Amino acid sequence: MPQSDLLAGRTVLVTGASSGLGEHFAQVLAASGATVIGVARRAERLEALADKIGQERFKAVTADLGTAAGIASLVPHIAQVDILVNNAGIVAGAPAIDLAEADWDDQVDLNLKASFLVAQQAARTMRAHGRGGSIINISSVIGLQPSANVLPYAVAKAGVIQLTKGLALEWAGFGIRVNAIAPGFFDTEMNHDMWETDEGKALIEDIPQRRLGDHADLDGPLLLLASDASRYMTGSVLLVDGGYLLGRA
Repeated sequence: MPQSDLLAGRTVLVTGASSGLGEHFAQVLAASGATVIGVARRAERLEALADKIGQERFKAVTADLGTAAGIASLVPHIAQVDILVNNAGIVAGAPAIDLAEADWDDQVDLNLKASFLVAQQAARTMRAHGRGGSIINISSVIGLQPSANVLPYAVAKAGVIQLTKGLALEWAGFGIRVNAIAPGFFDTEMNHDMWETDEGKALIEDIPQRRLGDHADLDGPLLLLASDASRYMTGSVLLVDGGYLLGRA
């Protein structure tokens, strides 16, 4: 992982930092000079990440952002945040006709509602300290082109895109930039088993590059939006999908 001082002196809060893309983001941002606050439900995974990154560069905060108490618990940790990566999310597959209301609520609450509430807390901090900042919301290609049997996830991720644009419009005057990354298909703990199925293999064949994304494929977009290199960008959605949507037009 490349080392730099691109984000030296910056404090970043990453939600969903205990695994998958969030864990990778935390490592990339720390390697670029930032102090990282990693938020997730699994304390033991966060502590393992702290050992990997270094206790002086990483602070673990255990919280369930699907609850009001979890959101409120972030307030003491967010006071000096310059960059927020809104990454926490879940997905559970089911045909829409069989979908339980609780599954809808769980996915929309964490993937969309929590993204707004954490962004709101971060924006209040950024307005108060007067330095502005960067908020990076993690959406999905499924927020732009839905797939079967993941309706709540698709709806929530589409909502994240509109949330990004609306907040960018409202908060530009505070020096706060709000952008999004919409990853295509990546191998993570949430979906790992799928890629060995016939359905998963067929989906990979639908990607023009004929491969899943590697986590490092997101490093450039992440660091662009986190750093001053994107100082005139707000309300943008960076699609990182290996050309998947090109074949769906």
